[in-house]
Amino acid sequence: MNRHDKSFTGTPRVVRAAALADADLDPDPLDPAQVVSGTPEVRHLELASGTDLAVGVWQHGPGVSTDTEADEVFVVLGGSATIEVEGGPVLDVGPGDVVLMPGGARTVWTVHETLRKVYAVRP
Repeated sequence: MNRHDKSFTGTPRVVRAAALADADLDPDPLDPAQVVSGTPEVRHLELASGTDLAVGVWQHGPGVSTDTEADEVFVVLGGSATIEVEGGPVLDVGPGDVVLMPGGARTVWTVHETLRKVYAVRP
């Protein structure tokens, strides 16, 4: 990211992402084709975005869904999940874990307990 790109954020601040109420995150429904089982509720809060980076809070309720990933690093704040990467590893994630995900990876997320993460992704 260009250090002078003011569109990323103009104000230093603290976001207590782990303590946000679910209602503070916007509903972000999955495409029904992504839902493998259950009725996972997905919520999202964009914190900042620029031309080369987006940062936010994302939450996925219990259930199983598929995704095609973007280049991303995220920190799990709460909950637990198993992420199966097609042709790659199976990742068991929980609070405090830092995950690096390459763009284009096809994944299956089995969320055991509502998972909340803070992410930084290249759009």
